[in-house]
Amino acid sequence: MRAVVQNDKSRASRRGSRAPRATAVLAVAVAALAAGCAQGDDQGVRGAAGQQAPPARAVDGAAKAREARAALVAAAQRWDLKRVPLAAPAPPAKKPEIKAREGFEVDGQESDGLPPVFTTVPTKEKIVFLTIDDGAEKDPAFLRMMSELKIPYTVFLTDEEIKDDYGYFKKMQARGVTLNNHTLSHPYLPALSYAEQKREICGMQDVMEKRYGKRPVLFRPPYGNYDGDTLRAAKSCGIKYAPIWSEEVYVDHWEYREWDQDLHPGDIVLTHFRGTDDWDGTMTDMVRRFLDRITADGYAVARLEDYL
Repeated sequence: MRAVVQNDKSRASRRGSRAPRATAVLAVAVAALAAGCAQGDDQGVRGAAGQQAPPARAVDGAAKAREARAALVAAAQRWDLKRVPLAAPAPPAKKPEIKAREGFEVDGQESDGLPPVFTTVPTKEKIVFLTIDDGAEKDPAFLRMMSELKIPYTVFLTDEEIKDDYGYFKKMQARGVTLNNHTLSHPYLPALSYAEQKREICGMQDVMEKRYGKRPVLFRPPYGNYDGDTLRAAKSCGIKYAPIWSEEVYVDHWEYREWDQDLHPGDIVLTHFRGTDDWDGTMTDMVRRFLDRITADGYAVARLEDYL
């Protein structure tokens, strides 16, 4: 497995942190939706002669659904998306069996019950999972964007990158985001002894419990590199899964693991907490690129933890 470079230093056309522009398509959608809501509400009040009015609970539910849809359309317009993000289907009642990806196993993988390393979740649904690493950039606009658009995501945190502002990720956690382990200092783990790897992983578990009240069960090895000692140390620290990724998205391009250079149902997508110091754009620019691409291809973003 190759080491994935964490920072993209290329300089494409800079978008910076400009204010989002409303698109014509979304503007029309907002107007149409508003008109539809007004018409629907009026008809619900008057009813038709001789017809029994629907139960109040059903009317309230429909009204709330229209309001939620209108809010989502408006949010997509505010953040300059080309299309409104698609809603993910409900997670399966029976979760899929997660095994180590073929070729990604280590000696003793099954016999020792080691955390599986995988890049894709088994599913036929057109969904992907957004995961974000390290915690270097702490952009308030990113939190607002993801909350307004109702996009689920999973983060893997490194203590060296988050210790200057643990509170930023506390706000993220309060919004329902799961915070996971990405080691204390982001080393190349296979170069370390078992004891040193265990300190990196278990030490981060201690930080997560102290700062956020939970010891994660998900761990991502830095650069996606690991060996048998990594997974044994992770297991001893309470880790159950070691997801890595199929695609990586930057502010100006994508990188793919598979030969067809395309998305697949259940793929795990990686990005990083980065801003204009490292990218030709912001976190919100990156999210816009990600959402525009997957929505155009008919994919929705699902919550990784719902499938594990």
